[in-house]
Amino acid sequence: MSSPGASAPDVAGVVAVVVTYRPDLARTRLLLEALAAQCGRVVVVDNGSSVTAALAEVCAHAGAELVPLPVNEGIARAQNVGIERATTLGAWAVLLSDQDSMPAPDMVDRLLDGLRRATAAGLRVGAVGPVSSDTRSATEQMVYVARRWGPRRARPEEAHDGLVEAAFLIASGCLVTVEALAAAGPMNEAWFIDHVDLEWGLRARRHGFDLLAVTDARLDHELGDRLARVPGRAQEVHVHAPVRNYYLARNTVLLIRSGLMPLGWSVGYVVWLAKYAAFNLVAVAPRRARATMLARGLRDGLLGRTGPLRR
Repeated sequence: MSSPGASAPDVAGVVAVVVTYRPDLARTRLLLEALAAQCGRVVVVDNGSSVTAALAEVCAHAGAELVPLPVNEGIARAQNVGIERATTLGAWAVLLSDQDSMPAPDMVDRLLDGLRRATAAGLRVGAVGPVSSDTRSATEQMVYVARRWGPRRARPEEAHDGLVEAAFLIASGCLVTVEALAAAGPMNEAWFIDHVDLEWGLRARRHGFDLLAVTDARLDHELGDRLARVPGRAQEVHVHAPVRNYYLARNTVLLIRSGLMPLGWSVGYVVWLAKYAAFNLVAVAPRRARATMLARGLRDGLLGRTGPLRR
């Protein structure tokens, strides 16, 4: 592993935190081996899967530490458990990862180099992230910058010295400093899943931290169950299971009500939610189940209900 530079923080103090839920064990093994080659330590937090013994073997082979949770407590809770463990291990930064991601062999080195350059330029860096590309698509590169109506995909000309000032960073592949976590607070466990990284990013930016995408750091990441094309739209739409329709609808309403966003962003997310609901109701089976989940999500968001879906 190459050195990120003499003035960069020590890679030995980077602890990767991988959240799993009913993982593909062979794929997880490859991910853990890739992260172990780039980070000081790897911690796996499993969210109540039924494959704990087999996953323990995979972790042991890769030299990762397994922290099993008895039930699925949501991605935010699992991330916080991993962050707490990483802090105990002496981490100065935590590299978050989903189970369906795969970093390039030099991703962490490049993230550290980007952090070093940004710090040298006088920025107060809270987190850096890679350019995430969906392996199922030729157009999906997930870097988001602030626009009038909310976060939008970055354009190539918005990179400066290989860095893009991001509106927020997708959690998987994100290298977050312990300093920023201490100031902005942990991940929002009440939201369970969806928009958790966006909500934390808004809090971090409110506390004066910069969030940066590093253009030469790369991560393969599958978001959603599949991709679908919509006529007139260049980029594919991510399709999730109906239960995720609930969380996305509810947490979008909670996000709009949070007070963390400017008015333009709130308006933009109202429009986005209307289009998201229309697409799932018209174009994606099973429509009745999706209608039920979307309606429940909207209702619970308006009522301020949080936590896991109450069946």
